Amino acid sequence: MKRHYLLLRKKNLPKPVFDPALPITAKKDEIIASISKNQIVIISGETGSGKTTQIPKFCLAAGRGINGKIGCTQPRRIAAITVAARIAEELGEETGKSVGYKIRFTDKTRKDSYIKIMTDGILLAEAHNDPYLREYDTIIVDEAHERNLNIDFILGVLKTLLAKRKDLKLIITSATIDTEKFSKAFDNAPVIEVSGRMFPVEVRYLPVDPESEERDEKTHVDLAAEAADKIMKESRSGDILIFMPTEQDIRETAEILQGRKFRAAELIPLFARLPASEQSKVFSRLAARKIIIATNIAETSLTIPGIKYVIDTGLARILQYTPRSRSTALPVVKVSKSSADQRKGRCGRIENGICVRLYPKEDYESRSLYTLPEILRSNLADVILRMIALNLGDISAFPFIDRPAAKSIKDGYDILLELGAIAPEKENKSGFTLTPTGRIMASLPVDPRLSRMLIEAQKRDCLDELAVIAAALSCQDPRERPTNKTAKIDDANRAHRLFADTQSDFITLLNIWNKFNDTLKGVKITAGIKRFCRANFLSFRRMKEWRDIYSQIKDILIENGMKIRKTNMGTRETGEDKPGIYSSLYTAVHKSILSGFLSNIAVKKENNIFSATKEKSVMIFPGSGLFKNPGIWIVAAEMVETSKLFARTAANIESTWIEEIGKDQCRYSYHEPHWEKNRGEVVASEQVTLFGLTIVQGRPAAYGRINPSEASDIFIKDALVKEDVKILLPFMEHNRKLKEDITDIENRVRRRDILVDDDVLAGFYREKLPGIYDIRTLGKYIKDMSGDRFLRMTKEDFLRYNPDEDEIALYPDNLKLGDKPFQCLYSFDPGKPEDGVTVKIPSSYARSVPPETTDWLVPGLLKEKIAALIKGLPKEYRKKLLPVSRTVDAVMAKMPQGKTSLKTALSGFIYKNFRVDIPASAWSDETLPEHLKMRISITGSKGEEIFSGRDKMILTKDFSAKADSGFLEKARKIHEITGITGWDFSDIPESVIIKVNEEAGRIYFQGLEKDAGCINLRIFESEKAAQKSHEEGTVALFMIVYAKELKYAKKQ
Repeated sequence: MKRHYLLLRKKNLPKPVFDPALPITAKKDEIIASISKNQIVIISGETGSGKTTQIPKFCLAAGRGINGKIGCTQPRRIAAITVAARIAEELGEETGKSVGYKIRFTDKTRKDSYIKIMTDGILLAEAHNDPYLREYDTIIVDEAHERNLNIDFILGVLKTLLAKRKDLKLIITSATIDTEKFSKAFDNAPVIEVSGRMFPVEVRYLPVDPESEERDEKTHVDLAAEAADKIMKESRSGDILIFMPTEQDIRETAEILQGRKFRAAELIPLFARLPASEQSKVFSRLAARKIIIATNIAETSLTIPGIKYVIDTGLARILQYTPRSRSTALPVVKVSKSSADQRKGRCGRIENGICVRLYPKEDYESRSLYTLPEILRSNLADVILRMIALNLGDISAFPFIDRPAAKSIKDGYDILLELGAIAPEKENKSGFTLTPTGRIMASLPVDPRLSRMLIEAQKRDCLDELAVIAAALSCQDPRERPTNKTAKIDDANRAHRLFADTQSDFITLLNIWNKFNDTLKGVKITAGIKRFCRANFLSFRRMKEWRDIYSQIKDILIENGMKIRKTNMGTRETGEDKPGIYSSLYTAVHKSILSGFLSNIAVKKENNIFSATKEKSVMIFPGSGLFKNPGIWIVAAEMVETSKLFARTAANIESTWIEEIGKDQCRYSYHEPHWEKNRGEVVASEQVTLFGLTIVQGRPAAYGRINPSEASDIFIKDALVKEDVKILLPFMEHNRKLKEDITDIENRVRRRDILVDDDVLAGFYREKLPGIYDIRTLGKYIKDMSGDRFLRMTKEDFLRYNPDEDEIALYPDNLKLGDKPFQCLYSFDPGKPEDGVTVKIPSSYARSVPPETTDWLVPGLLKEKIAALIKGLPKEYRKKLLPVSRTVDAVMAKMPQGKTSLKTALSGFIYKNFRVDIPASAWSDETLPEHLKMRISITGSKGEEIFSGRDKMILTKDFSAKADSGFLEKARKIHEITGITGWDFSDIPESVIIKVNEEAGRIYFQGLEKDAGCINLRIFESEKAAQKSHEEGTVALFMIVYAKELKYAKKQ
């Protein structure tokens, strides 16, 4: 069957006819022979040589196309369509028979076709499904000089494939190419050079004017307009092609030339975003002279008829991706020599031509020969993803014509890791493998960032919205702006504002989509849809492409088992345009977008200026719905640098979403770990950053899971040792009591060398509690250990050494003053009011305590006090008692204590034993340290302190008023009644006795008290006051009780 099929194909092989007028025909036999003899042939043909249309026919003449199709790639769809049509015409057929074309969404080929013209992207997609490309026996890569990503990738794939398929032929063709480099890359493949069919072209250079250049008076737009003006004045025929770097330059140039009001001339702009209807004008035959103003789209691929003059600014906007900042720049730069020559070649096709270069000849000579290949200035993530999917090995070893820089390769891998598309191989540490997510991403015909967000959307039940958005981001913006006429521009702005959403440009896209689809439902004919597009300044062709891409994405998603639910989301879903209010669907959509564009987040710095990742400063694009009032955080579909770095297609987001989506990419740092009593755990201040941006600042975070060892140390020191907990655990109460006992001993003997320091106590807990860092786990651990006995310390655990019991006895708990003992409290805290010994004396006993008895302090402090008193004596007495220590020892050994005041006893003892007569006035308390003066605390009925001081004479004061306040308060609470209007209470006693605690009772008196409209039963401290008030109150109560009778008596 196969043999019969091949015989049939051979029999029906088209018989090509060759035009002898084409320069390449002169090389026909050489090329056919080289194709037959070699597996790889490189053909460099000048512009106009006929290589694009004739080489596929040469392949037919060489017997190719029988075992498989002859595939020919073109970098642009329009070129694929026109080239297929031209070859078919030359073979005397219609397109779609022997010769067909395939572009995205359109396949005009048959199974029995011989020549298939396609975009390079189509061939790559086919390589994914069939790595051996069995459909073809010959592949022609045309326009190889463009060196875009697809071309370089195809050449690498084919070089690998040619070793496996010896029957496959490869022909590389180009207008201008570094033939030596290509030949070397393909094992010194033969090179055939073909001259072009060209009429002489005069090149005119703009002379250098240093003064004008210094003043920067004229732009390339002004110079181009002047050059066109001059040509129009000098000649009456011949179309003009002006090369400009940007759309804006095209508009400005057109505006200037429109003002010239040339007769019989039509201005035609040409750029990629221009509607197809306007693009087609450049090919049409017009009675008027054409002035075409184009970007570098007109350099190759498109052969525009009738061009006699070319005005070349020597500039172009070239894509440049920067791995370090992950931003895509579109700077206007000088074109290479080869590009300048291509531009020159656009004229001189039908007659002598003139090329005006708006730069000096020296500038041209200094330029690089070729444009830097796109693979050396692009994001490699998509290339790497496809390579892994095709099992093409490490990109570093892939046979690219020009190998990408290591930093670009690393950036590509980093992006795929960020997206979760790849994971390191277990066996090969330097290699990567596709994750399940990555496998789905590789099957989707969109950028990896877009495919990643589609997968996230599946999880969040918003797949239809994201399929629409992904399709929109995969094609050109459907919104059109007129190139001239201010009124039209205003109309376009007004129409586009109807779709705009102030929270999200992605929602704006959905609004356009929904309105377009609503119109589709109501209009059955294409004309009606086109009217809608014209009225709303939308490109019908791009809207159709958007729908086609959406359908393709949707089909692939369904093939992968994903379910799509339609929601028709639009502006109304964003919380009525109120900042910070987002519907659940808005949240789901933008979290999905975040998953793909995580490194395209930014935080507001001021107005519409944002700090972006990788230390970039970015501005929201002026055409964005967010431009006037953006939120704090945004995510953008792209960061593009033109005049400055712009965030394009942006949306407001919440910072919390960023962490949720990018958790694996976030960096977490922790500062100031500390014990948090209320939470019962060690907490640190958490900072979360992503790609250099702080998304969370100062969030409390449990530190135990972060640094268990340090958290355990902090927990032990602050919670257990310092007892900073809400409720003391039983073992802590036990240990606290022991610690307080030791601390009390230190307070008495006034030393801090008995109790072990906190580090020792922490060490005890650390040994017993490995890895415990919060109250919850402590409780569980105690339960597992069947109780807390192992955490209960002994007295010895707290002691550095055992203190002398006899010494401790010198600091009694109670001190007898007069005939009653009183409680003593000790404090060792110099400078504080409580320092020293405090005796607590109830106010009711204060006046019964002889003041002089407090001079003796307690036995443990007496020796120190006596020494201080002697040292404070006037010199005339003090010198007779030297050495003071010996005198103090004698006093302590022999002087009777407590019989009289300390100073009187000292004077008497010293006179008797040392014959030194010291008057009472010589003893001074002023030089005594505070802790050597007894601190007296007078307490009230509830034990509260009502007065304190170190002046012993306070014991002579009357504290009854303050002391009785507790008794009086209790009496009033028990016996007082308010609001009395009748005698409905028991008899009033002459007096009441009130007791508080164990103190002696207080006597109070009761009596009625007159009040406004009623009577109160009150407590009085004096009997006299009670009697006077009671008399008045009794009369007033009588008047209230018998008010009616008294009123009646008065009337009578």
